[in-house]
Order: sequence, then structure tokens, then C-alpha cells
Amino acid sequence: MIFGLLAGKRLDGWTAIFLTTTALTSLTGFLFPVEHILPSHILGMLSLLVLAIAIPARYVFHLAGGWRRPYVIGAATALYLNVFVAIVQAFLKIPALKAMAPIQKEPPFLIAQLLAMGIFIVLGLLATKRFRVDQRRTA
Repeated sequence: MIFGLLAGKRLDGWTAIFLTTTALTSLTGFLFPVEHILPSHILGMLSLLVLAIAIPARYVFHLAGGWRRPYVIGAATALYLNVFVAIVQAFLKIPALKAMAPIQKEPPFLIAQLLAMGIFIVLGLLATKRFRVDQRRTA
């Protein structure tokens, strides 16, 4: 999806799959029984907030007027949040990574997260500049 934005292509099918699965992933995180709000819940709420802007920008307002930029930024941010969670899970579940950062406050974990954030800031800025609504639809 992000590479489509960078190439100036809508990639309608892939985008619909990405936005749907990302929203469902965030929503299902609230179905597990918990006693108090966890960081994962806050991240899920943030993801849903971003999607609450990106999805209508794309499908209700059809990227018209000023809705192109909020869509691109929202979609890129939602993808970044997915990657953020993937890094957290990798450091929790992969023994070699867990050994390097057992409490996820050590330099390897922080470097991985900062590197991902930096990459997504650059990708988001480039996508915002390159993605234009007048591009032909591609699947």
C-alpha cells in the first residue's frame, strides 16, 4: 500500500485489504478480558483514531479537496503502528531478540523502534508529495 502511494498509484484492492485488516486487528484487541487498560489498548485506540480519518477520506470523500493528505498520512501512520507492534512482538517472542532486550528498554529495542519511525516519517513525507488523486485506478 505504501509503495503504491509512493508510486502515485491507488492500488484499490490492496488498500481495501490493508485498511480492513488493520481496523479488524485493532478492534479484536479489545475483545480479550483485562482488568485495566494496557499500552496495547492505547495503541489500538490510536490506530482506530487514525483509521477513522483515513477510511472516510478515501471512501466517503474520495480524496477530494483537502482529503488526500489526511488519507496518506493516516494510512502511513496506521502501517507504522502495525510495524511498531510487530517489532514489540518480535522482541517478546524471538529468543535471540528477547535476550538482547528482555524488558524492551534496552538499546537494541529502542534502535529498532527509532529506525522504523525514521523510515516511516521519510516514507510518509514522500508519499504525501507523490500520491495524487488524478492517477488511474490500479488493482
